[in-house]
Amino acid sequence: MRYPNGKTYQKKESDNKTEKTHRTLLSAANRGMSLEEDINLSNDYYRDMGIALINKRPTPINIVKVDYSKGARITDAYFEKQSTTDYNGVYKGRYIDFEAKNTKSNTAFPLSNISEHQIVHLKNVLKHGGIAFFIISFQMKDEIYLLDASFVINFYEHGDRKSIPYEVFKKDAVLIKQDYAPRLHYLDAVDQLYFK
Repeated sequence: MRYPNGKTYQKKESDNKTEKTHRTLLSAANRGMSLEEDINLSNDYYRDMGIALINKRPTPINIVKVDYSKGARITDAYFEKQSTTDYNGVYKGRYIDFEAKNTKSNTAFPLSNISEHQIVHLKNVLKHGGIAFFIISFQMKDEIYLLDASFVINFYEHGDRKSIPYEVFKKDAVLIKQDYAPRLHYLDAVDQLYFK
């Protein structure tokens, strides 16, 4: 590109580094949010189409201090109590409760990503006849699976390893179709596992 003075634009090396770093930070920051955002968009679609009512459970926080000089900005807060799972709702007259997790591993899902209180909560959901599962994204493979909570609970409590092998997902989980509307067809996977 030539400017009116006839000189061409020369990009500085520092500009290039800054841009590259900024792009890396953006993509890294969005990795964990992408699955959640896809589920949220899918839930909006399911609600708008009258198929299901599933919501993201808010994280319970206690606000300590708010700065009103910049339009009610929270400056100090703490988690009131541990959150249970990410999502809950109703589908085909049944209560649904699930957790969504990402992994960068190609070979296994690390159980360290799951808290003990989440296991306790999902066991209670199952005990009361609800549907409980995990949606696990293998980011490097671009594959998302729905796995019944009982498998995860069993590995968590009785497994001899600290992860669930990828082969378990291939064998016992349902691969979730990724599309435009809904973004994730996870209720098709729910139908396949729980409403045959």
